[in-house]
Amino acid sequence: MAIMSERVSLQDQEKKAAAEAALSYVREGMSLGLGTGSTAAFAVRGLGRMVRDGLKIRAVPTSRQTRSLARAEGIPLTTLQDCPRLDLTIDGADEADRRCRLVKGGGGALLREKIVASASRRMLAIVDSSKLVEYLGAFPLPVEVVPFAWPVVLPRLAALGCSPVLRRRGDEPFVTDEGNYIIDCPFKTLDDPSGLAAEISPLAGVVEHGLFIGLCHEVIVARGSSTETISCGPGNEP
Repeated sequence: MAIMSERVSLQDQEKKAAAEAALSYVREGMSLGLGTGSTAAFAVRGLGRMVRDGLKIRAVPTSRQTRSLARAEGIPLTTLQDCPRLDLTIDGADEADRRCRLVKGGGGALLREKIVASASRRMLAIVDSSKLVEYLGAFPLPVEVVPFAWPVVLPRLAALGCSPVLRRRGDEPFVTDEGNYIIDCPFKTLDDPSGLAAEISPLAGVVEHGLFIGLCHEVIVARGSSTETISCGPGNEP
């Protein structure tokens, strides 16, 4: 038990280190996108401290969970209707490679996260060292689907080479903030993430998938108390 607690503590230290490094990119007057998940939560809390110290920004949260945390931290919130173009988004990832390609959606907010990322001039992904991988695919790829369609979509995803499973919360399907379901698709590795994305997107009933390609500009990876920044720039998929 003590060993497990130490591992969790070290991972949280890395998450916090990555989040703090990302906050150095924040400037007065920025419009920000706030991601969802445990690593993004460290960034939201850090941003809250900066706001209380006098920083003036506004932010669009990517989930109800993040909105609640941001409000508790005193961060001024806005919407994409009032602010359709954001300066910077800070978000976590379930996996990231050195080409700044991400797998996201473990927390169930991938649709809003992708919309906010696409509305941003710059996206930073913040991850602990366990999330940086040579090849994407160890983490099951989340695919968001409309509830009516999941029985049809599931076998079509299986035909792409995975063993898809409808995500559940207890005995009921997991429901996203947008009222959709998520199908988790475990692949051994994703040799061609762009090709897979192109096969999934047109499937009738699919709302969005968790492959973030060409959206992330930098990945900040924490190892212990130090960080590494992997810079890819826009359009990181050749």
